[in-house]
Amino acid sequence: QTMFVTFEGIEGCGKSTQCRLLGQWLEAQGFDVLMSREPGGSPLGARIREILLSREFEGMSPECELLLYLADRAQHVDTVIRPALGGGRAVLVDRFADSTVAYQGFGRGISLETLDSLNRLAVKDLWPELTVVIDVPVQLGLERARSRNFELGTSHSEGRFEAETLDFHSSIRQGYLELAAAHPERCSVVNGQGSESEIFAEIRDAVIRRFGLESPGSS
Repeated sequence: QTMFVTFEGIEGCGKSTQCRLLGQWLEAQGFDVLMSREPGGSPLGARIREILLSREFEGMSPECELLLYLADRAQHVDTVIRPALGGGRAVLVDRFADSTVAYQGFGRGISLETLDSLNRLAVKDLWPELTVVIDVPVQLGLERARSRNFELGTSHSEGRFEAETLDFHSSIRQGYLELAAAHPERCSVVNGQGSESEIFAEIRDAVIRRFGLESPGSS
């Protein structure tokens, strides 16, 4: 069975961890799983990621930033996601088109209509069947993200967004909540303040409901 699930949320919400946990669980259920991320889910995208997340380019214009993300997404969909789904795999992606709406729309102020048409061009009608939005207070998310980057030694190479203002991140969080409210058929908002296992249990249940899987322990 194919499935296409994306994970969204502000910096430090825990989506990368939960994406990995879901992938491991699905593999244990017998799924052939591809886990990927944006930016950087293709070889070309990995080069784009270096530019997008580096603090070396803090003066990047919003339009330049947007078009780099879209270039990454178009290549990712065409060379990674669509072929994997065509091969019957379950595809889990850490960030996708909703990130562009939240960050470049609600965060940077680019028109949502413009973003909608450009996202459509990049994804060519390939949309997630389920989007997990992990919601955490902005201050908590940023503390986690900055701590993670410091531990990994990536605070300069991947810290451009963590260096933004609280207001910027608050706008993004609000954007995600509005997006989820506008697309209840595919978005599931999960409280990201619980333990890893509590959060995962909620995500697993959302996946079971969405794709009609059997619950653990059911016969």
